[in-house]
Amino acid sequence: QVQLVESGGGLVQAGGSLRLSCAASRSISSTFPMGWHRQAPGKQRELVARISSGGITTYAASVKGRFTIFRDNAKNTVYLQMNSLKPEDTAVYYCNAETARIWWGQGTQVTVSS
Repeated sequence: QVQLVESGGGLVQAGGSLRLSCAASRSISSTFPMGWHRQAPGKQRELVARISSGGITTYAASVKGRFTIFRDNAKNTVYLQMNSLKPEDTAVYYCNAETARIWWGQGTQVTVSS
């Protein structure tokens, strides 16, 4: 089983920044696409960002220009740098890896206050 462990969530004020980390138990990030989704209370889980093994990135329209996904293959870790945070970014953020099946982390809470 692939284990994904998220960290870096917390409480920030609007306009602030956070960097989320997703550490994989295997060398996943160098060979498979990985990404971040988020789910707010009462809302459907949505794609935030994705990065391919070759470094091609995809972002939700709502976070383009504010969030950046990147990898450190030596550490088997994928990051999500979140800048200019807004209250509507408040959600649980989940890391995922796209192998033969999709693996999910347990999530990390991000709360943005105004």
